[in-house]
Amino acid sequence: MKSLRVVGGNPISGSVHIGGNKNAALPMIAATLLTGEQVVLHNVPDILDVRTMLDIAAELGAEFSFENHTLRIKTPDVATTTVSSELCSRNRTSILFAAPLVARCGRAEMYPPGGDVIGRRRLDGHFYGLGKLGAAMTCEASYIFSAPHGLIGRELFLDEASVTATEQVLMAAVTAKGRTTLYNAACEPHVGDLAKLLNDMGGRISGIGSNTLEIDGVETLHGAEFEISGDYIEAGSFLALAAATGGELIVSGTTPRHYWMLRRVFERMGFAMELHASHIYFPGGQHGRIECDFGGHIPKIADGTWPQYPSDMMSCTIVAATQCEGSVMFFEKMFESRIYFADRLISMGANAIVCDPHRVVITGPAKLHGVTMSSPDIRAGMAMVIAALCAKGESVINSADVIYRGYENLTEKLTAIGADICEC
Repeated sequence: MKSLRVVGGNPISGSVHIGGNKNAALPMIAATLLTGEQVVLHNVPDILDVRTMLDIAAELGAEFSFENHTLRIKTPDVATTTVSSELCSRNRTSILFAAPLVARCGRAEMYPPGGDVIGRRRLDGHFYGLGKLGAAMTCEASYIFSAPHGLIGRELFLDEASVTATEQVLMAAVTAKGRTTLYNAACEPHVGDLAKLLNDMGGRISGIGSNTLEIDGVETLHGAEFEISGDYIEAGSFLALAAATGGELIVSGTTPRHYWMLRRVFERMGFAMELHASHIYFPGGQHGRIECDFGGHIPKIADGTWPQYPSDMMSCTIVAATQCEGSVMFFEKMFESRIYFADRLISMGANAIVCDPHRVVITGPAKLHGVTMSSPDIRAGMAMVIAALCAKGESVINSADVIYRGYENLTEKLTAIGADICEC
């Protein structure tokens, strides 16, 4: 595993162009198995999780080329309906090949997926959706789904607005017989991107961007060409870096509506930013000051399903808060282990009280100092990089490969804006 050496204190300024949304690219790679024709995806990030999904697609019979962020992929014949245990264990979105395999071949065999260890991550929505659409399931060492006579549309209600469960149902229902209506669907931008790709492939999905989706099944899908939107979590991570270090930054490749809630949260921390048509400007020299709730109460920043604050932004935002004047509580409602990374910040000198697995109170500003630490997951790893860049002295972040699962050319992008960072 690779490590990162970071020396803090350097001024951050310049511009960063963000890559394509990883959480859109991953399900889209699975969706390409729904047709035997070529699908071309532009603005695909070249990160480890994308490479893993391509390894799975290749195992299933896909032929592809991936150059300059353009993926050309075609699966004229499915070679197997089983995804190996080793490949499933590499990331969580491996489970998303279940629906395309069942829809196209009537069978899929998967193994428990891997991914970040940030708490329990239910698969119930996936099993519920495939089961209600007509797939029989057995579960022992592996998950085997079977629908030899095809899937049948119906009304479904998810008990939580799960992104990946919504994506699984979309891919299963798009060629099912009849209409599927999905209530309490996730409506994140990357879910909308997947639905738009499926429509470009010949699907009939309406309600995109809302929590109620109607899918009228079609007999077959065809090839398509699609450009993935920018990754708002990557952009938010760099904005959190600018906030923590007082840096001036232009982040390009953005869509304004994806950042409305992020801007509101940053405003509560005392930071201003300008949302433009294709970029965000973060002025330099800002000193954060927590805005109290009415009556002088300590405010709470909580995550939630879209359009609430993204869970994936919590770790980086917590680091930015350590450099703000005042106190704020972060309430991580979605994953019970994500907050534990705050222990690393405490070891660096942060004034943080971990109340329980879901809540931490941050009081700042804190003078952080460099330490040696290890990255537990993608977003906490990026948060540690940010903390190290605003700390005094040198830090070493081990298990940096975890961060590369979600951030492309991270050291190059950071070095270009003034960071002292390198692999070691």
